[in-house]
Amino acid sequence: MKYRLVIFDMDGTLADSFPWFMTVMNSVADKFRFRRVAPDEVETLRRLDSQRILERLDVPRWKLPLIARHMRALKAQHIADIALFPGVDGMLHELKSRGLRIGVVSSDSEANVRRALRGENARRIDDYACGASLFGKQAKFRRVLTRSGVAANDAIAIGDELRDAQAARDLGIAFGAVAWGYTHVEALQDAKPDHVFLAMNDIVTQLT
Repeated sequence: MKYRLVIFDMDGTLADSFPWFMTVMNSVADKFRFRRVAPDEVETLRRLDSQRILERLDVPRWKLPLIARHMRALKAQHIADIALFPGVDGMLHELKSRGLRIGVVSSDSEANVRRALRGENARRIDDYACGASLFGKQAKFRRVLTRSGVAANDAIAIGDELRDAQAARDLGIAFGAVAWGYTHVEALQDAKPDHVFLAMNDIVTQLT
């Protein structure tokens, strides 16, 4: 077994929330007075890291906690409309059955994450570290390592954003990039992840 602990991101990795995110993005922009996203720039934004996205949309950092709180509340109202990606159920079952410990680190609330995972999937997660700030995932990764008693070099973080890759790298955790999330897979590949997962089943085949 290559790893003892697998730490998943939620949105764009396990949950297919990007379509919902795009339906609310511009109303959130209007509420918090940052620049709207035009349809023809979505693909460009999907190739940028979080800092460059904030700069492009003129979002001041001091507004980030307010925006995050608002987004969590909005999401709680629509959680039933956000599906997991196909294959998540089987993938989590396989990892768990082969003895891996599973964590979730997310910017969303733990309540939203548990509701989105639904039932048995939620019970397969050993550690939740939720409510991370936009640039606060490193602290959440560290918390999961501490709780699990697993060394960083025995863990892998799996996500869909460049900030996930950087947070993992800063702690010496391996990083696996998924091809189906918010950030374009080519941008993730440029960050030189330890693994690239083009399909959900690749996670099981590459990690076990």
